[in-house]
Order: sequence, then C-alpha cells, then structure tokens
Amino acid sequence: MEPTNPRLDPTDALSPVPAAGASPGGRLRYFFGPMDCGKSTLALQIDHNQARQGRAGLLLVRHDRSGTPTISSRMGLARRAQEVHEDVDVRDLVRARWARGERVDYVIVDEAQFLSPAQVDQLAELADDARLDVYCFGLATDFRSTLFPGAARLFELADELNAIQVEVLCWCGLPGRFNARVHDGEVVRAGDTVLVADTARTADEVRYQVLCRRHYRTGDLGPDAARDGQLSLT
Repeated sequence: MEPTNPRLDPTDALSPVPAAGASPGGRLRYFFGPMDCGKSTLALQIDHNQARQGRAGLLLVRHDRSGTPTISSRMGLARRAQEVHEDVDVRDLVRARWARGERVDYVIVDEAQFLSPAQVDQLAELADDARLDVYCFGLATDFRSTLFPGAARLFELADELNAIQVEVLCWCGLPGRFNARVHDGEVVRAGDTVLVADTARTADEVRYQVLCRRHYRTGDLGPDAARDGQLSLT
C-alpha cells in the first residue's frame, strides 16, 4: 500500500508512532530564577533522581560559567555535559545516541536562556514526538532586564513554568530578581547580551549582582560588607 503522504520520509522521524495506550508524550519544563538561586543544583538533583530509577539522560549546557562543557553548581557539584553551540540541532544529539544503540529517556539543559528560539522548538519536538522529558534551567532576563530570546521562547512553549523558590536577596534584604552587570563598581546598561561572569567579588573587571527592582533601577550596589563589618561577630 502506498503511503498516504509519500513526501514524508519515515527514516527522518524522531520516533515511531506510539502504540495504543502508550504515554502521549513527554513534557517540556522550564525552571527559572535569578543568579545564585540554585538552578544548576536542581538540574543535577533531577538528573540524580532520574538515573536512580534506571533512566538514561542526555545532559546539555550552553556557556557554563566554568568555561567547560559542565553543569556546575556553586555548591561544588558538577557533571560533564555536552556543549550546545548555536548551530547545533538538538534533535541530532539524540539521534546520535540512538545510532549508537543508547537509550535517551530525558534531556537536561542548563543555561537554557542562551539557546536560540529554533533550538527551543527542537526541544519541544523531542518532548512531543520522541516522548522525552525535557528539563530546562536558566535565567529569564538579561542584565538589561529584557527576556533572553531562548527564555522568551520557553515561556511561549513550555508545558510547565517553574520559578525556583530558593529566594535570592538584594543587599537591602528584599527579594532580588534582576541580574545587574557590574563593571568597575557601576551597573552597566548596554553591551553584548552574552558575557559570562560570576557573582563573586573578585579582581575580574566584570561581575554580576542580584538586585531588587528599586536598586536595579537606581544602580545602587549597596555597602561593602567586608568594609562595613556587617558579618562581624565581635
């Protein structure tokens, strides 16, 4: 019998049509929050829990602050991952695993805000057509308080949007939501969207600091804790 649509190439499908009664599909989830809220820690915990149940995962990352293809937590936890460059088709990474006879039950993507909208579309296709569970972790907005393109597409497509509940505080004690880029002690308002740095106060020229809306707007970075002795016990 001739196929109903001969233009479709069945060898290019992500997976065969599921049998009757099979799970209708995976889910695309986005976990987001400001810097220091524990996104990478949660990603590693989910990977640990999934692997303990015998599930096989594919760990992906884009621009990890360590400079290596690693999902790394500031608490010291880390796992090797595969770097997703801007020209990578995420579906091909899964197909490559299948071609080696390996299973893929779930995909974890850290720093997902740096994905392109097209790559987010590919993750949604993996969830729908390959029935994979896809967990994405990242920021919502950049240093200008503007949505990253990848984050915006995740907000549009994800089955679940989860604001990470570990509260990050501004120096004033209010909840911090804004990732301010700091250069030479001043909040930077313009520049390249992608500039990887950390939140630690180091000798590096550029760092990030989480601020509440008011202090993000005014550019007030607060007092120097070490200088003012705020943490002194004596």
